[in-house]
Amino acid sequence: MVNNNKEFNKKRGRVFLIYPPSPVLNREDRCQQPTKDLIVIPPLPPTDLLYLAAIAEECGYEAEVKDYSQGGDLFKDIQEYAPNYIVANIAMPTYKSDMEALAKIKQAFPSVKIIVKGAPFLTYNTNVTYENPFVDYVIYGEAEMTLKDILEGVPNEEILGICYTDDNFQPVKNEPRPFIENLDDLPFPARHLIDNSVYRRPDNEKVQAVIKVSRGCPYHCFFCLATPVSGVNVRKRSAENIIAEIKECVEKYNITNFIFWSDIFNIDRDWTIDLCKKIVESGLKITWSANTRANTMDDEMAQWMYKSGCRLCSIGVESGSQEILDSIGKKITLDEIRNTVRILKKNKIKIYNYFVIGLPWETEKTVEETIKFAIELDSNFISFYTATPLPGTKYFAYAMMNKLITGQLDFTNAYYEPVVRAHDLSKERIFELHKQAIKRYYLRPKFILKTLFSLRTFAELKNYFKAGLGLILKK
Repeated sequence: MVNNNKEFNKKRGRVFLIYPPSPVLNREDRCQQPTKDLIVIPPLPPTDLLYLAAIAEECGYEAEVKDYSQGGDLFKDIQEYAPNYIVANIAMPTYKSDMEALAKIKQAFPSVKIIVKGAPFLTYNTNVTYENPFVDYVIYGEAEMTLKDILEGVPNEEILGICYTDDNFQPVKNEPRPFIENLDDLPFPARHLIDNSVYRRPDNEKVQAVIKVSRGCPYHCFFCLATPVSGVNVRKRSAENIIAEIKECVEKYNITNFIFWSDIFNIDRDWTIDLCKKIVESGLKITWSANTRANTMDDEMAQWMYKSGCRLCSIGVESGSQEILDSIGKKITLDEIRNTVRILKKNKIKIYNYFVIGLPWETEKTVEETIKFAIELDSNFISFYTATPLPGTKYFAYAMMNKLITGQLDFTNAYYEPVVRAHDLSKERIFELHKQAIKRYYLRPKFILKTLFSLRTFAELKNYFKAGLGLILKK
């Protein structure tokens, strides 16, 4: 861990960016998912921290990044590295344990400045530093330029997008920071600071990187953090900038498998097709996956996506009940979903459908409609989530106003164990229906046979067997 770089004396200090010790968790702000109870969800690299580390290096600091969900001795590393700043990603499922870890760090290393970021601070911000005096800065909103201001020594009162405690021990919340308009201005993630081999595809165990191609979503779905986190305007990187990052991954890190991460990948048809064409023209031999809305796919787009290496698309179907889709403002129809699935299958792109069970208007009937619709679509992969009202979403406000919260809010097992009840279903019943949905889909003889015949490598066989065994043993 100790970096004995002789150039350190010329640098301004050290910044240590961490995912605190926790179970494996997707800590990307709009997707805070514990992965142990989910099907075919890989651990993702800490790309948000890698962006911030690149900013720190541009500011003249030495940076280190560590994902402690993958193991390691946090206190030993801090003692050896002696950072000036610690930047921690905080997630709702681990909020309490994350903050407890930081309190212990401050007690052991009182001179280190502690900076926290993450989606919880969209809602929990003003009083965080007052209630948690070990926190020096709370970043709410996009973090890159805010961190740059902190590291550059801009006076606290002039830094947009932070909360802090002033000299009179009063909590201060500054004005929010505007979203970054030109994402091409950001440096590429500092992938040289992590062991990229830890993060692999779940099907074939090949190393996989995340390329963040755009930010923002105009739809602001009832349960989703994408719009609160990244804004209503879709800000897209240029195809040239994306391809330059892909080339760096291929040439420098020998990575050829990617997730094209976005809040909504293919909302701009021309941009999507242009990106795919430029990947083909570049001669890059890669495979990638992305998400799609169910009403933005067409045959030509799917053809270009496949030609450029796309082998999987995820679709937020959410429900097989049109009534539920209308209630959450999804603005799609079941027939549009069917059409997108048909197009992807025709173009040999595998499909990962996401469904949510337990939304406020859920009933036994709508859950049954969802299970039957999932079976009808017959995708390659599927995840049934329990509806989770993360702070910052419309759902959170609705649950509070309509008294759907029973007992203390607990996000520890978010997306698997229900956090709140529905109007007509208890938390316990939602949990039972959720587990039934998973087993009814994955344990179908037709699905098992189709999956077995599609396997091409021993690694795929091993991983599918492990996932299947987990389903059978799941309580």
